[in-house]
Amino acid sequence: MTFDPLAPSDAPPRAPRRGAARPGMLAALARRLGLIRPPRADLDSLARRVLLPALPTSDEEHARNRFHDTGQRLARQEDWARLADRIAQADATRRRTPGGEIAARLLAEGARADAVAAARDAARDGHGPDPAGLDALERVRDDHPESYPIALVVALTHMDIGCAWRTCRAAGGSARDREARFLDHFRRAEDLLAPFDATAHDAPSLAAAQCALLAARPAPRQRVADDYARLIALDPGCAGHLRALGTALLPARFGSLDTLELEARRMAARTGAQHGAGAYAWVWFEALAADPEGLGTVDAGFFVEGLHDIARRTPDQHVINELAAFCGLAMAPRDGAARLPAAQERTRAALHGCLDWLVAHHLRELHPLVWAQALVGPAPDAGVPPRRALVARGRQAALRAIAARFADEMADGGALAFSSAGMYRLPAL
Repeated sequence: MTFDPLAPSDAPPRAPRRGAARPGMLAALARRLGLIRPPRADLDSLARRVLLPALPTSDEEHARNRFHDTGQRLARQEDWARLADRIAQADATRRRTPGGEIAARLLAEGARADAVAAARDAARDGHGPDPAGLDALERVRDDHPESYPIALVVALTHMDIGCAWRTCRAAGGSARDREARFLDHFRRAEDLLAPFDATAHDAPSLAAAQCALLAARPAPRQRVADDYARLIALDPGCAGHLRALGTALLPARFGSLDTLELEARRMAARTGAQHGAGAYAWVWFEALAADPEGLGTVDAGFFVEGLHDIARRTPDQHVINELAAFCGLAMAPRDGAARLPAAQERTRAALHGCLDWLVAHHLRELHPLVWAQALVGPAPDAGVPPRRALVARGRQAALRAIAARFADEMADGGALAFSSAGMYRLPAL
């Protein structure tokens, strides 16, 4: 069967001759802008003609699980020296998964997973976080006083348990008591990390932990930009640090939209060799998904340029799915009372429109869990649906979003097919 390649969807349209407008052209444009959408039944029918291979478990997830499980296994075997070597080596080599997740962070997360899980379970049962696993880790730290990776694991465990006290009402006690417990754990984490300098050890994981401590500082706004600048200078190629900076600077946390815009531009200038304009988009990426008010501040043209640079420089399919899910779901048009002021809606529409070229030129496989995450957002463990339900929900959302954008290309009964060469149109049988 022959394939008919689709014309690049980000190419400028050819101007029609005066008086030669095709019937339905305005309706097609309105669909592209998200002003009108196909009825649900039609959209479901179109979605069935989007032939995009889906991976319920992606290469990125395999890589993350491998690092996490290595850290957990070494901790269970009490092979602390080897764990410390693995974390230090991952720091020194700036090792990351194919999608850019930091290996040292995943190793440390696995190493403390059992202690943190036990503490959270106890908190949900109303007894308060269980300190038994934490006490055992403190004794390990006493046996390795010069090891920054061991201190890091214990400090991050304190931070996780401190956050469990702050957020879990079932833990018992008054809100003031829970906040005091939170602060106690963060102070202990700060004491554990104090002897180790991130720059001297060439350890981005230490600098990232210092940034995490901002949550308990009395005046974090004064330190956010400086702490994250130190971290990003140590590891400028890591997009995760840029994304974390953006969320830290949200008005609901430690910053403002104007400060976020300033730092996004500053990071784009400092990390241009690694990301091009991509750093600007990464700093705003999760911030825009969390706070749509940012659409009134972000530079849409600069952000779109950043998306192009990310897709060109980091073609991993996990990253492409993240970008596509952001544009297709987080930036999807809103109806009724959910609509924003006109200027912000224009920015949203511009970012939503990037789904066209991301899908047509860069998407090769569907990672449903990425799309599901864009739908549910950061939810507490108890509120996350079962994995199978997330996969189904993410797949449906992705195919419907793609079908809505390419409804005109399939209006004659044709289908969209994807291969390693890109997206193609299959004619109707």
